[in-house]
Amino acid sequence: MSSIGYSLVKLVLRLKGEKKSWSQDPIEYYKKRKQDIHTPNTKLLLGSTFETKEVCNSKVTNIVPKNTNTDFLLLYCHGGAFVYGPTRENWIAIAKIAKQTHSHAWMVDYPKAPENTIKIITENIYQVYLEAIKAYDPSKIILIGDSVGGNLIMTLTQRLLKEESKLPNRLIAITPMMDASLTNPKIKEIDLIDPILSVKGVKSAKKMCAGQSSLKDQIISPVYGDFDNFPPIHLFTATNDICSPDQEVLIDKIKEAQGKIEVIKGKGMPHIWPILPILSEAKIAIKKIVSIINSAINNE
Repeated sequence: MSSIGYSLVKLVLRLKGEKKSWSQDPIEYYKKRKQDIHTPNTKLLLGSTFETKEVCNSKVTNIVPKNTNTDFLLLYCHGGAFVYGPTRENWIAIAKIAKQTHSHAWMVDYPKAPENTIKIITENIYQVYLEAIKAYDPSKIILIGDSVGGNLIMTLTQRLLKEESKLPNRLIAITPMMDASLTNPKIKEIDLIDPILSVKGVKSAKKMCAGQSSLKDQIISPVYGDFDNFPPIHLFTATNDICSPDQEVLIDKIKEAQGKIEVIKGKGMPHIWPILPILSEAKIAIKKIVSIINSAINNE
């Protein structure tokens, strides 16, 4: 049974017209951008200090919690359908995780569609990773991403494998968008119960981002790419999320490739539930993410 917090979240989502906004084609991305916070403050980062730098065409914010004592880096790609973000929820989530693991974290504020295509966006993520490995051992970098951020950490890893580059320690993917084409037949049924996303608007945003690429090109749909020799993946899924059927395909592909995957299922939960406010389920999920990172740090 879901919490009282989730009942409140659903009510707020309904009052905000969230599902309705994701049911439009074309998606009104400029309205979504009203939530954007490109420069945080220390209050938003729960007392952590920060510094920003430009890498390629991305704004990278280095979050430095007090009492940082690890040589690990949490490299975080936020969600927002490739068209907006980062939002308050993204900043608070990564600040909590960084603070509780005593680790540095980089928030990657990458270029957005429709002004930029997926080729430009993925190139930016790649360049940020190259910048990160100048300062950190790749084996001490943990990739974290929610929604399309989860997509971006998957496509980055696929590129690193192709180029025989050094891989990160692990991936933490929070309800990632794995297939931009949204053609999985199981999606239609979930669209009826998903309180946030709808196929129409999500697909519209992906078309804005694809440029000349097919929506089934692995550059925007990593589920069609290779998963051999992937680092361990910790996957947060949600039963009331249109992205979940394609995450099931990912799970099968990782198992076929004899890779390591841990699945944390949010029963009755919506898209990006681990970073939503006032959810007791989200607090438990953040604790789980912290324990995954601490386990990686302690095994070094």
